[in-house]
Amino acid sequence: MVRAWRDLPGLRDPDRFTPWLHRLTVNACLDVARRRRRRSIEVELTPIAMPSVADDTAGLADRELIDGALRRLEPEFRAVIVLHYFLGMPLQDVAVSLRIPVGTVKSRLHRSLRAMRVTLEEAEESPEAVPGGQFA
Repeated sequence: MVRAWRDLPGLRDPDRFTPWLHRLTVNACLDVARRRRRRSIEVELTPIAMPSVADDTAGLADRELIDGALRRLEPEFRAVIVLHYFLGMPLQDVAVSLRIPVGTVKSRLHRSLRAMRVTLEEAEESPEAVPGGQFA
């Protein structure tokens, strides 16, 4: 918000305020991700509306696996996944937000999903040990 306030005099078209602010926010997030390239980035994703199910533990376990697979992606690949699947943006809008061609968005999306599949398959093959010597 400070950057938006500071850069507000540079806004040429007031009708484009919302996309301009969105672009500043995306750039700020990418800057933070670049600075923390070697550190793990924790992102808590809270669903807007979640259907009720009898047993939430399976959903929670799946969520943990997906969060772990997301953490292993590079920031530019993670950004495409989050913008498209978690924020529901069409690929064209993702390309505009990240200032990259649509073809690059599609290839990053494909590579990200493939990497996440490999991570999830590895997690299924090797059960994690839990305290007490039992396997989950």
